[in-house]
Amino acid sequence: MWHLLEPLHAVLYYAPEALDEAAGLGFATGERWPSYFAWRAAPLGAAGHERVTSAFYSFSPRMVGECVPAAWGVAPPAEVLAARLRAVDRAWRALFGESVDGPDMAEAAGLARRAAEAANSEGRPLAAANVELPWPTEPHLVLWQAATVLREHRGDGHLVALMAAGLDPVEALVSFAAIGAAPEETFASRGWSAEEWDAARQRLVERGLLDKGGAATEAGRSLRAEVELRTDELAVAPWQALGADATQRLAELLGPPWVAVLGSGLLPTEGNTLGIGKV
Repeated sequence: MWHLLEPLHAVLYYAPEALDEAAGLGFATGERWPSYFAWRAAPLGAAGHERVTSAFYSFSPRMVGECVPAAWGVAPPAEVLAARLRAVDRAWRALFGESVDGPDMAEAAGLARRAAEAANSEGRPLAAANVELPWPTEPHLVLWQAATVLREHRGDGHLVALMAAGLDPVEALVSFAAIGAAPEETFASRGWSAEEWDAARQRLVERGLLDKGGAATEAGRSLRAEVELRTDELAVAPWQALGADATQRLAELLGPPWVAVLGSGLLPTEGNTLGIGKV
């Protein structure tokens, strides 16, 4: 379900319609990060960089500090949230055409909302913040918001699993790259310096999780597998509540829009961490 839902959510960070809405608010759009931090952090309210850094975990505090809280001087969270839904509406209509208003979209929205409303938000700041938002009225926007709640619910649990494994934010990225999840260059966009990356790699070598060449050892691969297993375990409650048959039906309904998003070329398909590749 993560593989099916994540691309539908992530359109927000890449679609030209979203960049257009961000520019309309006054955000710089030469790169996607100013609007990314605004779109994703807005449910938290006018949060400072410490809170956003904590919730996002794997981004360098310096990088977060460049965008937050300055984002709220460009546009307050309420305006960002309204523009977020406008962006999704425009992007999804461009991608999916008339099916946006079709019966399959409405059915998928109802099922996804049921799953999202069953997501426990204790100790999950981004999930809780999105759960508190009012539901849109249009089915395709309900589906997007449900996908957002579910991906943030899973993501919050993933951070718990990383912390339980003793992987700090930069070590989480180094260890992920070391198992071949994505090239190191992909993770450079998270703002860590070469010195910070090398120091984290050395710490993992000393723990026996990486070899001296930077590749994951058997112990390192085992730890990452435990992290992924724990992440899945912490994400299962909404799907248990929805039930196997309804979950399977939702998966079937999500197939066509999922294919449309991947076929659009909007999302990176190589060396990404969006849940649409081999990991």
